[in-house]
Amino acid sequence: MDQHAPRSAILLAFLCVLVVWGTTYLAVAIVLRDLPPFLSAAMRYTLAAVVLYAGLRLRQPRPMAGLPVRTVVISGVLLCGCGNGFTVFAMQQVPSGIAALLNSTIPICVTLVDWGFFARRRPSIWTGIGLAAGVGGVTLLVRQTTATTGLAGIGYVACLALAVLTWSVGTLVQRDAVPRERLLALLCGQMAAGAAFLCAAGLLNDEFSSLDLARVSAPAWLGVLYLALFGSLLTQWCYLWLLSRWPAEKVTTYAVVNPVIAMFLGAAVLDEAVTTSSLLGALLVLAGVALVLFEHKAAAWAQRILSPG
Repeated sequence: MDQHAPRSAILLAFLCVLVVWGTTYLAVAIVLRDLPPFLSAAMRYTLAAVVLYAGLRLRQPRPMAGLPVRTVVISGVLLCGCGNGFTVFAMQQVPSGIAALLNSTIPICVTLVDWGFFARRRPSIWTGIGLAAGVGGVTLLVRQTTATTGLAGIGYVACLALAVLTWSVGTLVQRDAVPRERLLALLCGQMAAGAAFLCAAGLLNDEFSSLDLARVSAPAWLGVLYLALFGSLLTQWCYLWLLSRWPAEKVTTYAVVNPVIAMFLGAAVLDEAVTTSSLLGALLVLAGVALVLFEHKAAAWAQRILSPG
């Protein structure tokens, strides 16, 4: 933990990431009732980027000057464009709770991508056990999804897998990209790049021709506003801020709590079914993620249990 950052500030930022991102799945499901996936996500990030840029301009005349453009664009497309965009697209058929659970495998993916292409630190045996448990849980969740959506659901689950991969890579690409005082500018550029990508995806998906803003309900507009100001602007800033003070593997522990919140809200508000298979899959996924995130504690606990005397 960064000794220069107050512990209370770190805990508050982490709590924001835990709770708010857990509620965004419900907001996305409400928005998708009236708006197409890629364009609704583009609206969210465009609004958030405009609000953030306006605030930055009040502090300095050229807030974006000096940023590493390539890193900003690549990480923005990976995180906001692909990571969020493909998740929203998949949620047209995948229940919000299942989507949140599949996204909770991000810490496992971050660990594997970091091992293979970035830090090249070999995973421990506990990471391997966690990976196996996570794969088992994901398999049950995929079976549950295809049982309710048919074979067409496999394509949407594949979109979620791509979202997990791109978000994980984006998390590692942006690491240490800018000094801490430039994190807000980095976030602004990322959201703008992501919004541009999502607009292009919406064009390819033929979403502009079917878009009728006059028929969009008030709950859908409120959902877009909530996702922009809280889901994107506030929480993604907290996520970036935490990444500058904690290892990526610790920051992504939010993925263990978010699915629980999302599943509860999906069942309570959207009447999403919670079956025995989905509960078992959820337990396996979350147990696997916990093993990856807390491998050192798991190893110490096992050593105490197995040590004689």
